[in-house]
Amino acid sequence: MTRTLRVRALVLGVAAALSLAACSGSNEPSNSSANSKGLEKATIKVGALPIPDSVALYIANAKGYFKEEGLTVQPVTIAGGAVAIPQVKSGALDISQTNYVSTFLAASAGDKIKLIADAYQAGPNTFNIMVPKDSPIKTVADLKGKTILVNTLRNIATLAVTTTLKTAGLTDKDVKFAEKPFPEMGNAVAGGQADACWITEPFITANQSKLGFRKLADTMTGQTEDLPIAGWMATDEWAQKYPKTLAAFQRAIGKAQALAASDRKLIEATLPTYTKIDAQTASVITLGTYPNALSVNRLQKVADLMLEYKYIQSPIDVKSVIAAPAGG
Repeated sequence: MTRTLRVRALVLGVAAALSLAACSGSNEPSNSSANSKGLEKATIKVGALPIPDSVALYIANAKGYFKEEGLTVQPVTIAGGAVAIPQVKSGALDISQTNYVSTFLAASAGDKIKLIADAYQAGPNTFNIMVPKDSPIKTVADLKGKTILVNTLRNIATLAVTTTLKTAGLTDKDVKFAEKPFPEMGNAVAGGQADACWITEPFITANQSKLGFRKLADTMTGQTEDLPIAGWMATDEWAQKYPKTLAAFQRAIGKAQALAASDRKLIEATLPTYTKIDAQTASVITLGTYPNALSVNRLQKVADLMLEYKYIQSPIDVKSVIAAPAGG
């Protein structure tokens, strides 16, 4: 009798455990979310720089646009688009912010990289060469023989500076470029490690207010006026393997990009959440624009400049580097 009771208790216990497991499994959030939206991958890591270019990523997260698509996006801070390309290729990042010069350089070297969404386009005084207020450098011509800090070599920074040097009769061979992350540039120049820096917001405003730096030149004029700067990239292999995840990201980032383009106050409120810039500085920095679609004609301008300045040896048809938008 006792043994029979024990057996019955064991059977009832197993049944109860199975019932609880079934209930628990049906409420598992990540799997149900991915399955309900049909995504191949529900959680992705996305590289981004702590600068205004990437604001749409943080807007999309804050507004729940990714969540609406069944997608969990984990932002990862990067130092630059060129640095991020190996991370995307290795799978450490699923998607990353990139500058278009670095992307086209990678494509020209045979890397199967795809641009999947636009992010940022230059405006006046959004990418400047800056020097200390007491620097003897007064004109672009005075940069001859000097060291200029850029965030990454052979990227949008060095190309923009090179086009500016041309207006003063100089070439990139007349200066020395050295790498330094944007947040460290001001102190490095002030400490004598370099003579000037190519810098963007919010660091333009920060170095003006905190270190008294002055603008030597706006590098987004002439050939580089309204130059496309940054977008979002993935490998071609990733895009083909996760088409529904890609489309979900494109839809969400597109909605956030449209908001950024029309709501300066939203950008000001978002910047302090992922950069070291405070609300007061965010209200006065100079911003570029936030295009809502990758334009072949606009991006071709970047590739053509790269060919002119010998960053690439043969023309690039940028259409081949752009992934299809969400929906086809």
